[in-house]
Amino acid sequence: MDFLKNVIHIQDLYKTYRKASHPSVDGLTLHVEQGMFFGLLGPNGAGKTTIISVLCGLLPFESGQVMIHGFDVQHKMQNIKPLIGIVPQDIALYPELTVKENLLFFGGMYEFSPSELHQRIDTYLNDFGLRQRAHKKVGVLSGGLKRQVNLIAALLHRPKLLFLDEPTVGVDVHSKQIIIENLQSLHRNGMTIVYTSHDMNEAEQLCTHVALINHGKVVSSGIPKTLIEEASVSSLEALFMKLNVLLC
Repeated sequence: MDFLKNVIHIQDLYKTYRKASHPSVDGLTLHVEQGMFFGLLGPNGAGKTTIISVLCGLLPFESGQVMIHGFDVQHKMQNIKPLIGIVPQDIALYPELTVKENLLFFGGMYEFSPSELHQRIDTYLNDFGLRQRAHKKVGVLSGGLKRQVNLIAALLHRPKLLFLDEPTVGVDVHSKQIIIENLQSLHRNGMTIVYTSHDMNEAEQLCTHVALINHGKVVSSGIPKTLIEEASVSSLEALFMKLNVLLC
């Protein structure tokens, strides 16, 4: 497969943490094409966050090839950074600053005018229904609202590729629905999204393509509906359980 045709190209990736007896990512090969809503799915400890961290240039690796939009993450992160947005599992906001102050700070890292930045912030606050909370300190917000602001911060520069690590974990039902609706809207408008989760039912509804990960390896990948039908199971969760039993 020609890596230039892929937004993400991972070939034979190995990553072992110091003092670990087994690799967290074990010879993984994965490709994500433009416009996919791609789910990296698996239990805690499967290697999902490690894969995202490598893709974002946050973590070195022993061997393999990792490319984003044709750029090598080991040597060309300066070319990659403007193209990607990252929503980490942990909230990456300043609790003593207001919602708008946080967004002005993070948006100020990119090269657009103050008026354009204010316009983008106002647009996203409206999209997420957060306009009335713009001047609230982040520290007093609920976990779900913090996750929404965290997502907006990653969207201000309008990335071509968005990474989300467990974006709805521990989130209330209302906030979860708002996050999902906005992600679906971004995807419809052409954004490529890579999303990690252990919630396979949610991923089955959201993702156009998935890779089921366990012990740092891909155990199955493809279109969710097709994978379910070919395995004669009722859901992605049932498929994962079946594959896990077969691999044991």
